[in-house]
Amino acid sequence: MLPRTPPPTAPPGQLYQPFHPPPNPLPENYRNLDLTERLAVLRDRMGRWYEYAPLISSLSREGFTPASIEEATGMSGVEQNRLVVASQVRDSLISDDFPDDLLHYFDSYGGPDLLYELRFLNARQRIVATKHTIERRLESKGVRELARSMKDFPQRRGDEGWDAFDRHSAGDCLAYARFRLSREAIANEDRIPELERSLDVVETESARARVELEIEKAIKKAAGEEVEELEAEVDARPAVPVVRLMYGEISEASIVLLLPVVKETDGVKAVDLAPRRSQTDADLGIVEVDKGWWTRGYTCWRREGSWWWRGARSCWRKALARPQRRW
Repeated sequence: MLPRTPPPTAPPGQLYQPFHPPPNPLPENYRNLDLTERLAVLRDRMGRWYEYAPLISSLSREGFTPASIEEATGMSGVEQNRLVVASQVRDSLISDDFPDDLLHYFDSYGGPDLLYELRFLNARQRIVATKHTIERRLESKGVRELARSMKDFPQRRGDEGWDAFDRHSAGDCLAYARFRLSREAIANEDRIPELERSLDVVETESARARVELEIEKAIKKAAGEEVEELEAEVDARPAVPVVRLMYGEISEASIVLLLPVVKETDGVKAVDLAPRRSQTDADLGIVEVDKGWWTRGYTCWRREGSWWWRGARSCWRKALARPQRRW
C-alpha cells in the first residue's frame, strides 16, 4: 500500500488556492488600457507588431469580430490573422535553443510575413527554419517553400535518394524538395537548372554527393550518352505496366461504333432485346440507339483504325438503357 501524500500547505497567514489564473498575455504597458485606447493602439500601430498583436485576441474574447475590428481600426481580417499567428510563432521561438538576439531580425514590419509561413512546423523545426531564414535572408516566398519542404520531408521516407539527405537540416530538406522536382521534368535540359538550385542550398556532404551525381547523369543524358543506373535504384522502382497508344490513335479517330454484345448462354431472347440500329453524329460524336437495352458488355472499335475494345461498364449500360437519349 502506497503511503498517503499530504496535501500542500499554504504559507502562514494565507489561504491555500490550488487554482492560479493564467498569466495575462498582454504586455505590461497595454494591460491597463480601456477599450478606446486599445482600439487606438491598433489603429495607429503604436509600438512593435508583436506587442499590440495580443490586443486582437483580447478584443475577440470580448465579442469583437474581425469585421468590427477592421471597421474600428482599418486592419483587415487577413492582417489580423497574420499578426496573431506570427506572434504565437515568435513566442514559441523563445527558448534556450534560440538566441534572443536573433529575434530582433523579425521586429521589422515584414517580420509577421516571415513567421506566418512557419505555422505548420513544430517547435524544433521552427528554430531550424528560422536560423536558415536569417542566414539566407529569405523572403516570405522562400520561407514558404522551406516550410513546405521540411513538413513534407518525413513523408517521403523510402523514396529514391531520401537516405542521402538529413531531416534535421533545413537546407537538406529544401534541397531534397528541389531534387524531387527535378525528377519530374521530362527533358534533361530542364532537370539541370533545378538540380543546380538544389546544390546551392544543400548542407551535408552525403546530400551534396547525391545531387552532384544526379547532375552528372543529367548532363550525360542531355548529350546523348548512355548512363548506367544503380541496381538499388532499379530495384526500388515499382513495376507498373504502361499501356501506350499508337501515334495518332486518338487524334485521327473519326467515327466510334458501339455494338451490343450478347453472351451465347443468354439465348435468343437476349438477341431480340438488343438494339438493332445505332446512329453516330460525325461532328459531335453523339451515339443514339433505337431502343433501351440492359446488357453485361459492349464492343467498341473505330471505323478507321486498327484497335478494338471490349469490356463492361455500368455507365455505358445506363446510357444504352435510355432510348433516343444523347449522352
